[in-house]
Amino acid sequence: MKGIVLVFCFLSLLHLQATAEEEEEEAFTSTLRDRSHIDETLRLAAEEKAGDYAAALERLRKIYHTSIKPMEQAYKYNELRQHEISDGEITSKPMVLFLGPWSVGKSSMINYLLGMQDSPYQLYTGAEPTTSEFTVIMHGEKIRSVEGIVMAADSSRSFSPLEKFGQNFLEKLIGIEMPHKLLERVTFVDTPGIIENRKQQERGYPFNDVCQWFIDRADLIFVVFDPTKLDVGLELEMLFRQLKGRESQIRIILNKADNLATQDLMRVYGALFWSLAPLINVTEPPRVYVSSFWPYDYAPDTSRDLFKREEISLLEDLNQVIENRMENKIAFIRQHGIRVRIHGLLVDRYVQTFKEKMSFFSDPELVFQEIVDDPDKFYIFKSILAKTNVSKFDLPNRDAYRDFFGINPITNFKPLTAQCSYMGGCLLEKIERAITNELPALLSSINSGKQPGLSSCEATGCGEKPKNRYRKN
Repeated sequence: MKGIVLVFCFLSLLHLQATAEEEEEEAFTSTLRDRSHIDETLRLAAEEKAGDYAAALERLRKIYHTSIKPMEQAYKYNELRQHEISDGEITSKPMVLFLGPWSVGKSSMINYLLGMQDSPYQLYTGAEPTTSEFTVIMHGEKIRSVEGIVMAADSSRSFSPLEKFGQNFLEKLIGIEMPHKLLERVTFVDTPGIIENRKQQERGYPFNDVCQWFIDRADLIFVVFDPTKLDVGLELEMLFRQLKGRESQIRIILNKADNLATQDLMRVYGALFWSLAPLINVTEPPRVYVSSFWPYDYAPDTSRDLFKREEISLLEDLNQVIENRMENKIAFIRQHGIRVRIHGLLVDRYVQTFKEKMSFFSDPELVFQEIVDDPDKFYIFKSILAKTNVSKFDLPNRDAYRDFFGINPITNFKPLTAQCSYMGGCLLEKIERAITNELPALLSSINSGKQPGLSSCEATGCGEKPKNRYRKN
């Protein structure tokens, strides 16, 4: 009888424990945040006109290859700027880059936006530094991981130039492909957290150079902080130096804001601006989003409505980048074409000046060294401003050409007047036509909903300036 009572008590305890676990699991599940506003704000249910977008991309690619790239190759522009545009970059989706100190919630934010929490491929998160790789989350037909070596070897992707950073870096690069509506329109890049007491050499690859590569190609840059990591050290200061000129694409995020009471949050918000003020040298303060970006509900007795509105504002910013991706690509290629044209005009001017100063008894090296050392004496840059519609603010650094011609002898280049052919036309005429007519016409056709194609200026309004990809619309 005593044994029966013990068995009954044991079974009762098991039942109570199972009931408690079910209640605990139900309570935990109920704390997950509603994600419906993400799909609504980003309009993920809306169908896109894939045909029109693909046709516009093909037209843009053709304009680049026929009108801009010939001058780029003839005057070796890539050796000046170290930025070669591949077909993969032209056809790539907008890139959103996550930067910031370690363990501030960058990976958790990506998990939340993609709904990856508790899935086998969720990004690993924790209170300690967890992300040691550059992780590229992109669209694919099935869920799989892609090694960095494979990503760099695939010319159809936009990551093949990363090979120049060495094999040590490629081992720290990983891609994750998955079928997701948001990833059909955008690519996320998660980066290793900044650790101030670590030297760059200890990473085994040029961390700052790799960051610069991604910064140059990012359409939106989220710099994430949390209330416990507001101090600015040397590595973070270096990062903000690399962000110079990209201020309109930067969004500052103060994450984990529901960990603080309202009064403390106001003090932390002010402290964040005080820390960043010396690093962001712009008249307009950067946009700061204050919320808690992870899948679980906000802490009780916090500013839930404020955090929700801030989150929706950030999603609207992201959606704007997605909707303007074609306009941004056209503006980017046009800006690149303007820089290539200026470079071609400058090299042409150096060649002409060299030929004018050369005589039968002159030493070619001494003559050209004098021109390179003091280009203002020979009006190299001033003549470009006087004879062409070039802004002085678009002119490159004079010292860059000393290094450029140190690698590429002046005798390797022909003047622009010699860069013409009966069938292909002149390089200068083709790139100017692309900048003033073809690219604005393509942009106009995108904005008006017409099929992209070349038309007259009267029909397309080619004099209209394209949207500035570096300015929020």
